[in-house]
Amino acid sequence: MITKDQIVTLIADKVTSEGYFIVDVAVKPSNRIMVLIDGDNGVPIGFCVSVSRLIEQSFDRETEDFELEVSSPGIGQPFKVYRQYLKNIGREVEVLTSEGLKTKGELATVSETGFVVKETIKVKPEGKKKKELQVIEHSFKFEEVKSVKEII
Repeated sequence: MITKDQIVTLIADKVTSEGYFIVDVAVKPSNRIMVLIDGDNGVPIGFCVSVSRLIEQSFDRETEDFELEVSSPGIGQPFKVYRQYLKNIGREVEVLTSEGLKTKGELATVSETGFVVKETIKVKPEGKKKKELQVIEHSFKFEEVKSVKEII
């Protein structure tokens, strides 16, 4: 059976040398291999094809049959690796905490332990008739969140 480690070892040099990064590699029991690659400016389909060909040429289908899918993470898919957070600074994200609370706002900063989301909401200040926009910063630790994804 083909393993996740075999795939990662096989493609890691090619992916990083081209300026991209591996988001996820999954090998299902039915030998369905799914590889997710991302980059700071996205991933062209041609690069996904070249990674797919590298994997296909490295395994003998006569010995071990497999299904292969190489792609970039789709819009709206949860972030899986730290570098995805860095890539999305300044973009709108939706955070779902472990307690089930949702927060939407701009991903402002990212550190080794967590990140900050700026949420803009309308608040009625005391003594005023009209609501005003106010920016609230929410700090999250990575272990406190269930998922974070970019929203369009």
